[in-house]
Amino acid sequence: MQEFEDWNQKVKKTFNATSNEEVLTVTEAGSLLGLSKDQMKTYTDKSKLTKVPIMRSVHRYLLLKSEIDALVKSQ
Repeated sequence: MQEFEDWNQKVKKTFNATSNEEVLTVTEAGSLLGLSKDQMKTYTDKSKLTKVPIMRSVHRYLLLKSEIDALVKSQ
């Protein structure tokens, strides 16, 4: 039986394998900052964080791990 893999995690894994920039999903970034997924989306827009677009998806994006790490350190 094939194991289910979350689509966002699959895209993240593929991106990280082919890029020198590490990324996080919105949910992962939110959990590091103590925010829900919806709160993180709002925070991303207000803080003008870099959104890494996902091909063929208008509303989904990944966030740069380096930016999130800097925010976690500053808190």
